[in-house]
Amino acid sequence: MAQERGSVIVVTVVLSLILLQYCEFCEAATHVVGGPGGWTFNVNKWPKGKTFKAGDILVFNYSPSLHDVVAVNKGGYRNCKTSRGAKAFKTGKDRIKLARGPNYFICSIQGHCQSGMKIAITAN
Repeated sequence: MAQERGSVIVVTVVLSLILLQYCEFCEAATHVVGGPGGWTFNVNKWPKGKTFKAGDILVFNYSPSLHDVVAVNKGGYRNCKTSRGAKAFKTGKDRIKLARGPNYFICSIQGHCQSGMKIAITAN
């Protein structure tokens, strides 16, 4: 009887630890970049005043024949340049999970980033 009780306690502890590990995903929010207007020109001010957490999902809605989304570093964001081998998202309904710290995204179509089609988000 004592051995069965010990086994139940061990199983309960293990399950609790597993649930805690995935708890970050339970609290993750989904943010539609640009709101109803989606991923478009002059969206660079959209993150202002919003709070983001690591694990939150950004949804980029746009016409895939006109735009794309590329995750870049700070220099790429500032200079509107992608690095060699950078992954371009091109579905028009891209879902990207935020990493802790700064996250930078641009449209790599010529002239789009310079027209404000870029965002910088810091996730806590």
